[in-house]
Amino acid sequence: MGQLDLTAAAEEFLAENHLCTFTTLYPDGAPHVAPVRFTWDGEAGLARVMTMGSRTKVRNLLATEKARVAVCQAAGPRWITLEGSAQVLTDPARVQEGIRRYANRYWSMPPDLPGMVVIEIAVDRVMGIY
Repeated sequence: MGQLDLTAAAEEFLAENHLCTFTTLYPDGAPHVAPVRFTWDGEAGLARVMTMGSRTKVRNLLATEKARVAVCQAAGPRWITLEGSAQVLTDPARVQEGIRRYANRYWSMPPDLPGMVVIEIAVDRVMGIY
């Protein structure tokens, strides 16, 4: 699989409702892996994760310039990992777009948490078997 040349099977898998993992790096380089739900915007090449601004994953991203991350979805023997650079956004329009996409994919709103932010991942590497 080359960069962002997603097949129809990959796009279909990314639309399925599965729990995923999100990996960031602590400032000392150790990995932090957290369960998340994410959305995929194939046209923009963006994965989005909704979370609270106080979470470890956000603190890790804010502590690292040009932070690289990975989000992975697995279901049985099928899996896909999206890697790229991430940014934490608090802009209300971007957060609302993240919420809209989350609700569309998971058929429910994300938890209404204080300090909600959206992490946007500019995906530049894709790996998987799906």
